[in-house]
Amino acid sequence: MTILIVARHGNTFEPGETPRRVGQRTDLPLTAKGIEHGHNLGAYLKKINLLPDRIYTSELRRTRQMAECVNESAGINLPPQAMPMFNELDYGPDENQTEDKVIARIGESAMGDWEEKAIMPQGWSPDSQTIARRWKDFADHIVATQPDSVVLVITSNGIARFALGLGGDFEEACRSFGPKLATGAFGVLEHDGHNWQIQSWNVRP
Repeated sequence: MTILIVARHGNTFEPGETPRRVGQRTDLPLTAKGIEHGHNLGAYLKKINLLPDRIYTSELRRTRQMAECVNESAGINLPPQAMPMFNELDYGPDENQTEDKVIARIGESAMGDWEEKAIMPQGWSPDSQTIARRWKDFADHIVATQPDSVVLVITSNGIARFALGLGGDFEEACRSFGPKLATGAFGVLEHDGHNWQIQSWNVRP
């Protein structure tokens, strides 16, 4: 059985700092809390005996730092492989903007559709179909080349949510689990030799 763990990096904003919609063009490091999130994830995976055999990240610092923390706390030493497909979305005109400014541009309804149904607002890229296809191609590849392994992907919220589509009905998965991963949270999908099954989502150690 191939197991895919999809994790979101930890916090990138300090307490009291106004969060912004940070995409692939804004390469922030983890905060102290974000580093704690990474260590918590590594320790938890070790505790439940779900240590990865391979780690993939985006090219962004926040995901690569998260992998370093996981390695340290899990007691493993897996050089992470950075892949552009796991870079966060490009939020276009909303890149690095506060949420009130984003809502002022796209409207509350569009923001609600994104948060609850993963319907992407106009101006963000790549499009959801492209992201879903990349997840499928990646998942097919690890099943074919890394059977019976545990693969950890550390990415960002905008990309991670589309992994839910591997379980079949993406809309139903969004209704059942909610698409969002909190900072430092993860989900687990298992491939039984025929199909992917979503075992958990948005678990924060």
